[in-house]
Amino acid sequence: MPYVIAAPCIDVTDKSCIEECPVDCIYEGDRKLYIQPKECIDCGACEPVCPVEAISQDRRVPEEYTEFIEDNRLFFAETLPGRDEPIGSPGGSHKTGAFGVDTPLVAGR
Repeated sequence: MPYVIAAPCIDVTDKSCIEECPVDCIYEGDRKLYIQPKECIDCGACEPVCPVEAISQDRRVPEEYTEFIEDNRLFFAETLPGRDEPIGSPGGSHKTGAFGVDTPLVAGR
């Protein structure tokens, strides 16, 4: 998983990163954004535009946010509340729009 969006994004969702992403791999939950690890090309374009510094490479996630590495993956791999199946790899966030749901970790914060 090249890049991860951590806790500082919760309830901020500035979306500058979505506009900057050349492969459209950043998806919108209800309170936070998530990077689809299979679609991300590890270009880093999203990281410097985040106003709250919530984005970092998975191997550089600050220690207090390491749980977001797995949480980011789970957003796409697990069936989220109110959905019938996992989101998977939809091929671009502009195709799907906002999902309006978050992982239990984010929803519980």
